[in-house]
Amino acid sequence: MNIKTFIVMALGVGLVSCGSGPETNKDEEKAILIGKSDIRVKDGIMTPEVLYSFGRVSDVQVAPDNSTILYGVTYVSIDQNKTNRELFTMNVDGSNKKQITSTPKSENNTVWVKNGNKIAFLSSESGSSQIWEMNADGSGRVQISEVEGGIDGFCYSPDETKILYFANVKYGKRTVDLYPDLPEASGRIIDDLMYKHWSEWVEEIPHPFVADYDGTKLSGIVDLLEGEPYESPMLPLGGMEQLTWSPDSKVVAYTCRKKVGLEYSLSTNSDIYLYNIESKETRNLTEGMMGYDVNPLFSPNGKYIAWQSMEREGYESDKNRLFVMDLSTGEKTYVTDRFDYNVDFMSWDSDNQSLYIVSCVEAKTQIFRAYIHTSEIKQITNGVHDYESFAIAGDKLIALRHSLSKPNEVYSVNLANGEATELSFENKHILDQVIMGKVEERWITTTDNKKMLTWVVYPPNFDPNKKYPALLYCQGGPQNTVSQFWSYRWNLQMMAANGYIIVAPNRRGLPGFGQEWLEQISGDYGGQNMKDYLSAIDAVSKESFVDADKLGCTGASYGGFSVYWLAGNHNKRFKAFLAHAGIFNLEAQYLETEEMWFANWDMGGSYWDRNNSIAQRTYSNSPHKFVDKWDTPIMVTHGELDFRILASQGMMAFNAAKLRGIPARMLIYPNENHWISQPQNGILFQREFARWFGIHLK
Repeated sequence: MNIKTFIVMALGVGLVSCGSGPETNKDEEKAILIGKSDIRVKDGIMTPEVLYSFGRVSDVQVAPDNSTILYGVTYVSIDQNKTNRELFTMNVDGSNKKQITSTPKSENNTVWVKNGNKIAFLSSESGSSQIWEMNADGSGRVQISEVEGGIDGFCYSPDETKILYFANVKYGKRTVDLYPDLPEASGRIIDDLMYKHWSEWVEEIPHPFVADYDGTKLSGIVDLLEGEPYESPMLPLGGMEQLTWSPDSKVVAYTCRKKVGLEYSLSTNSDIYLYNIESKETRNLTEGMMGYDVNPLFSPNGKYIAWQSMEREGYESDKNRLFVMDLSTGEKTYVTDRFDYNVDFMSWDSDNQSLYIVSCVEAKTQIFRAYIHTSEIKQITNGVHDYESFAIAGDKLIALRHSLSKPNEVYSVNLANGEATELSFENKHILDQVIMGKVEERWITTTDNKKMLTWVVYPPNFDPNKKYPALLYCQGGPQNTVSQFWSYRWNLQMMAANGYIIVAPNRRGLPGFGQEWLEQISGDYGGQNMKDYLSAIDAVSKESFVDADKLGCTGASYGGFSVYWLAGNHNKRFKAFLAHAGIFNLEAQYLETEEMWFANWDMGGSYWDRNNSIAQRTYSNSPHKFVDKWDTPIMVTHGELDFRILASQGMMAFNAAKLRGIPARMLIYPNENHWISQPQNGILFQREFARWFGIHLK
């Protein structure tokens, strides 16, 4: 469903377990290192192997004196089925670029410390994920923490006398706790909801800890939620952005939804809490604000605190608003009240009067400046691309930027005029070899006479005198924008490289086009948004270069639902379908999924509530009720560790197709969740994707 983050794909899973044992010499260690690819691209056409050869640039950090940039690049080994992240530095003008690590263990969560003379990071070099420090040139690595079970994220207090980190603690009782004489019993005894979440059985949850730090080691460790069954940061995707220090190092702000079980599954009401280091007292800063309140951020002078806030409880895709509180008076300001778009990333300016924010507007994600006292929002950048995040470096921003045709690279953004200059060029050696298809922005008229932005991606070496098959791309979420995103699974350029015209509509229910457009989809599954899809493919298929007899349709999550629904309602438009992790049976989905707030809001409620007209309309539009109209080959892919949309949904769809005598194929991953993260599984997906549509559309 609603996947907020993009970072997960960059990190992948199974991040390197090939550490050097006591008998491994340096030559052997270097031989197994995963580093920059030297792939050669045949005829300029992207392949799955080329796609997985791109370095994945992430986590830009600027040194305290604004002179040096630190960032990481994740590399993929298809042969080893692993990834490895290395660290780089360069001057803020892009000069003097250096790789400062070369290890078989990834370095993550990197931060400048000790006035920029040191870099702190997480590494599993010692056997579990611990905090390390090294010199700014990568030398002198020293382990700082020895926390049992490892650490998942950290940050130093501004005065560097303490470290805030989060790590997992035991949640609930195991069977062996109740029956010590049955240590090998595998059964789980469950008495409440939220026993599973996204991809795991909930037996551990993250807690925030504060430790004293003397410059060499940790001591005096305190669990801020000692004995409490609550998670902070919040699962499944929360990280250190949900925890922060006050500038005077006396207060920790953390994000937490203090609910469990059934109550947790029904509510999105998280709050920002302030924990006083000296008194150990905790204060709820956002009590009475009923939706998600996340990602606290103190102003440089400590007078204000900003955070992202959703208004309505139970609505996980509500507008992500920017709020600021004056800590001396408690006065709250809704800074983006007159700005009809989400705030996806933010950072205070040094003036303490404004924040720079990232927001998606009309399917392009730009950087803006928000003034807290006037609520003025000033756009800084323009162009056809997405900014992901940034760090402030004096009179410029050092930002990560990508597009449909280019993965993340580091850019310098001039705050005076918004002009951007690429600095990292991590993937230039591959991009120079690849012929990317033209990306075209079209505004298509919908059935209710609205204008809908649709991306059309052309095959490389496009010839307007030829006819091409076309693929309709259906987005997931359902409220995730089809912006200038770069993906390692749903990569539109990869699809186009197989010889297709790609049609990617920003149909009803997607952010970036105002709240009315976004919210229309709730309670209208199978409604106007499906008409939007058909409007898009119908408009593009009228082009002389599109073979209207060879149209396909694909998507994941809600996009998979869309594929299943269109399979029974497409009036013979399409010749092949492919759905990943899609909802097939809405009634089953209501009882199989874990976060019930989502199902209640977007589906309208339970299917047994016969007096609920919205819910009844939703379930009457379930894709499984149109199987009698299925007449088109369909492929299903799903991960068995997907606890958001269970693999049984995909199996039901595949079984239904086979029972109807419809050509069908299923690709099931026993070790993947809602995403496909492991390199070889990703390559397998891309190959089967191309093979399936190649059989039926070419």
